[in-house]
Amino acid sequence: MTIGTWNLKHLGWDNGKRMDLVAHIAQGADLWALTEVMDEPAVAQLESELESLTGEPWSSMTSHEVGRSSYQESYSYLWRESQVEYTQGAVVYLDPGDKFAREPYLAEFRDTETGQKVALATVHILYGDNRSDRTPEIRQLAEIWSWMSEVYSETPRIIAGDYNLAPEHEAWQLLRDQGAAPAITSGATTLSTTDGQYANLYDNLWLDADALEVTGSGIVQFPELMGLTHEQARDIVSDHAPIYITVGDADPAFVALDEVSVVESAGSKSAGGECVNINKATLKRLDELPHIGPARAESVINARPYQGIEGLARVSGIGPSRLEDIKASGMVCSL
Repeated sequence: MTIGTWNLKHLGWDNGKRMDLVAHIAQGADLWALTEVMDEPAVAQLESELESLTGEPWSSMTSHEVGRSSYQESYSYLWRESQVEYTQGAVVYLDPGDKFAREPYLAEFRDTETGQKVALATVHILYGDNRSDRTPEIRQLAEIWSWMSEVYSETPRIIAGDYNLAPEHEAWQLLRDQGAAPAITSGATTLSTTDGQYANLYDNLWLDADALEVTGSGIVQFPELMGLTHEQARDIVSDHAPIYITVGDADPAFVALDEVSVVESAGSKSAGGECVNINKATLKRLDELPHIGPARAESVINARPYQGIEGLARVSGIGPSRLEDIKASGMVCSL
């Protein structure tokens, strides 16, 4: 089977996401671990798109919302029924020490042809203001790895997700010491605003290679497959490229799309069609601005009021270059 993970950039928000394009890429793998799921019916919609596209049944399951702050998201598993079946243990980690901002979601699956089982944990590590905000959760993944060996005894383990940290960072050493290794060690998975360029290797699958016959891995650079600019891809699909591994003799099926009809939304003021008032906008609207993720959107709200767009410079993480990008977007209302 082919196993993938993908940050789908607020799947379920009213943000103009093209489910048909998401499904075109998702058909390339048999089992997906998805992050940034904001609405469970959106997963059902994606499942329906996949069934129409592939002509075969798919299944999914979604966690409850997790998150300490007003920003919360869910995780989902999505799988092709002819190749994969859910076996046991779907659970959100209880996190007794409250180490995770968004607790991992775990489950066990089986390849219907070979009988190969895999235990998956899916997580989206808090971005925060800098790398030091991410490292405590990364180190805590070693506890998840150990716990998985007890819950899913003798089943090969995989921790999948968006870590907001490259795999060579020293914070991963505790997990490496337990025998885990990243499937992807070179390249990048976040879409820059420049066509053909990718910025960071944040998405990965950490696995026990000694216990699992991994025969291939890769990053799916979907804008190139679909003939989209990065601006279009970030707007209507995701700002992250998915990654995958193949187990056994599986053959991934990520294929090009001959032509994509795009209603030009990338040049509009925002996905909502109106400018963003930084003194009044909701967290969701603020997240449409360049360099403003959910955590930073909360900081923007907490620093109100603003006399002008320059006031955003007092928000941690918004330096001169990022402020210029926000101005250049033309998305912020005059104050």
